Amino acid sequence: MAKVGVLALQGAFERHAEALTALGADVVLARSPYDLAGIEALVLPGGESTTLSLLLETSEMFGPLADLLAAGVPALGTCAGMILLAAEVLDGRPDQRCFGAVDIAVRRNAFGRQRDSFESGLAVAGLAGGPFPGVFIRAPAVERVGEGVDVLATVGDRPVLCRQGPVVVAAFHPELSDDLRLHQAFLAEI
Repeated sequence: MAKVGVLALQGAFERHAEALTALGADVVLARSPYDLAGIEALVLPGGESTTLSLLLETSEMFGPLADLLAAGVPALGTCAGMILLAAEVLDGRPDQRCFGAVDIAVRRNAFGRQRDSFESGLAVAGLAGGPFPGVFIRAPAVERVGEGVDVLATVGDRPVLCRQGPVVVAAFHPELSDDLRLHQAFLAEI
């Protein structure tokens, strides 16, 4: 049973924890550096990326999480988590930090505001069982994809699911659907 830390400072962490627990993972809600002991994988949930960035600093979590990512710990970032794991945030606050774990540039809220939320059936490379229900809420858009980054799904011509090494990032919220295939695929790689 993999021990998975779900960043629980703000945002949609509870639904990730529920999905991972349903799949048999040993879930730790990570709120302090002490919660990261023995973590084999990380989930960075959706939420407000600028708020999460500030909370990572005040909770002293940024450095320990950066160390885990540098050590190659697998990570799944969704929506704001995608922004935090990106190499570049195009319209973030000047003091907003990101981990640079995936060589992509992202633009916050690029698919529109809350009222522009939508669902889209996504053809995900390597995922059997038909389209995955992508739930997009104030979703970021990937504006640049670097070498070594695999685009696993798109909406139109925009990448919405990418992978670089052990890190997977999604512009949408897989935790808000009842479809556990993406969480299952993530756990299978640990």
